[in-house]
Amino acid sequence: MSELTPPVVILDKTQMAENIGAVARVMANFGLSELRLVSPRDGWPQERAWAMASGADWVLDGIKVFDSVADAVADLNTVFATTARPRETRQPVRTPREAVRLLYDDRASGLGVGLVFGGERAGLETSDIALCQGIVTIPIDPRHQSLNLAQAVAVTAYEWRILVLDAPPPNFREGDPPASGALTLGMYEHLERELGAGGFFHPPEKRPSMVQNLRVMLGRAAFTEQEVATFRGVITTLSKGRGRVLAKLAAKRAGENARD
Repeated sequence: MSELTPPVVILDKTQMAENIGAVARVMANFGLSELRLVSPRDGWPQERAWAMASGADWVLDGIKVFDSVADAVADLNTVFATTARPRETRQPVRTPREAVRLLYDDRASGLGVGLVFGGERAGLETSDIALCQGIVTIPIDPRHQSLNLAQAVAVTAYEWRILVLDAPPPNFREGDPPASGALTLGMYEHLERELGAGGFFHPPEKRPSMVQNLRVMLGRAAFTEQEVATFRGVITTLSKGRGRVLAKLAAKRAGENARD
């Protein structure tokens, strides 16, 4: 059996402690152990989760809580969003079996990997899906698409377990690994600040969707750390160039006003 550390499971805005406990239980069933929570509705810890976990205490005891999905995936390189609705994001959509094979290979290459699951009622925000490198959709029967949170985690965790038991030789990633979520997000925010200063986001009400589209587009490139540094250098150089142009225009206008 492979000794690879399994993917991190991230639950976003979970509403019920019982669901957190149920997720911990199925994670323990299939050999997953690291669970992260993003802004659970009722805070953490919650005693009802331990009752529902049926003894999977080590999963609950190790839980880390974050304020945002961005913070929760900051140290990870490859993250998939598990959702029934791909929505507007133009990202690769995979089955759980396809997704865990990719995570297995990246984990074997030494990368941090994870799966993000949305809250019970609303699912994942499109802006959070845009932080991921792809979408996982469970191929359930369209006549009854109701799948609870623990079931969704169980299906994916089962596929990981089967793959690990089979212990196939990993397909090691060629070249440098993709940058971490924190570095990638820093690049996004740097670009967005400069685009905002340059008047790119117009009209203002379209900014959220434009930001989302930019992040999805750039995310598909899977920038390495060096590529992130290079791209941020490009942004900085362009912003300095814009600053010089604006300074010249201001000086020209000041001279014209003085003559008047």
